[in-house]
Amino acid sequence: MPFKALFCVFLLHGLMLSPAFASLQSGIAAPGFDYDDALASSQGAIGRQLDEVRFVSADGRTLMLSDFRGKPLVLSMVYTSCYQICPMTTRYLSQVVDKARAALGDDSFNVAVVGFDTRTDTPDAMRYFARQQDVDGRGWNLLSIAPGELERLASGIGFEFTPSANGFDHLIQATVIDREGRVYRQVYGQVFDTPLLVDPLIELVLGRAAPEQPLLASLVDKIKLFCTTYDPARDGYYFDYSLFVGMLIGGVIIVLTATFMVRELRKH
Repeated sequence: MPFKALFCVFLLHGLMLSPAFASLQSGIAAPGFDYDDALASSQGAIGRQLDEVRFVSADGRTLMLSDFRGKPLVLSMVYTSCYQICPMTTRYLSQVVDKARAALGDDSFNVAVVGFDTRTDTPDAMRYFARQQDVDGRGWNLLSIAPGELERLASGIGFEFTPSANGFDHLIQATVIDREGRVYRQVYGQVFDTPLLVDPLIELVLGRAAPEQPLLASLVDKIKLFCTTYDPARDGYYFDYSLFVGMLIGGVIIVLTATFMVRELRKH
């Protein structure tokens, strides 16, 4: 057999054995990441009570998801071998978290970053990632997770990911979880409008009094909720005293008007 013909036979044989050829032959396309399905899964998780999950912190401690109960939790999923998107997302999230803490208090909610590449995202890798993104020592929890635990967490928060040539395809989402461990809101994108994350946290921190909270504390929180205002010019939140003063003045005017009317009625 001529060399050229023999080469073609070997080339055709190799092609027939390749996975791509087998996929084409069976009429089944290679699996890929479907963003519409991923978004539907993510949105479908809102309101879901999350199951217990075990983590390992960057300093080697075992933490449970229930350890974050009692405060809202902002949860972000990353993989540390990502050299652009995940670092950018984390740095921007850090800026928004700082604005939320400035409005609500440093200890008002928890933040956790979970490495979902279970083979690579070890506690050491998460600790290095935290230093690189300048979030270590700032009240952030950098967490590793085992495969079985990851499956349970990802299913709970509606997070889908698929291995790809560049690492992983996945939605960029930050999940806001309420103090009872239910998914409250999903925030998407490397960059997003500050109120998309901060407003849900304001609602959870100030708008829902804990059962054991005194009535006065609950009332103060509701006043804070009503008077905390977003200023788009400086992309930050501040306590608008003018709203409170306006309400007070309005109340005084109503009382004085009512008193005057009662006196006039008595005269006549």
